[in-house]
Amino acid sequence: MVMLMFISCPEMNAQKTPCTSDPVYRQFDFWIGEWDVYAKNGKKAGDSKIDLILDSCIILENWKSANAFNGLYYTGKSFNTYNSVTKQWQQTWVDNVGGTTEFLEGHYNDNKMIFKTKPFPVANDTMAVRRLTFFNLGPGKVRQYSELSKDEEKTWTPEYDLEYRRKKM
Repeated sequence: MVMLMFISCPEMNAQKTPCTSDPVYRQFDFWIGEWDVYAKNGKKAGDSKIDLILDSCIILENWKSANAFNGLYYTGKSFNTYNSVTKQWQQTWVDNVGGTTEFLEGHYNDNKMIFKTKPFPVANDTMAVRRLTFFNLGPGKVRQYSELSKDEEKTWTPEYDLEYRRKKM
């Protein structure tokens, strides 16, 4: 009887695959794949595997640093999706040292995915905003550039600049 409800309910069938039928969900697909990641100094920073999960609604990143620091490899995951209610892309980052970052504002424009956080405290009397930009540099490269602003987005200070190079299979 339950199966009959799924088959006979057109509203449920229409909602079954919104992430495959609406092209906005495919804007960040250029990041999907397996990557060697390098810092600006040319040294390997880490490895990243980006997968499409949950019926193509979520882009999942799995990150691992190339080198251990104090015996610990830095690892993390990001969950990236388009929020159809807010009409924004969002990213949630979590890591193995207890860190989390939420980028609740995001948009795709001019071959770039740009995420931004809400203001957050960085000192007793200082708030900051983080901006994270992914540049689609073609099928084999993606640039990830992070910046921080402590003056209400008037100026930006670079945090890191990474180049993702698609792994040869």
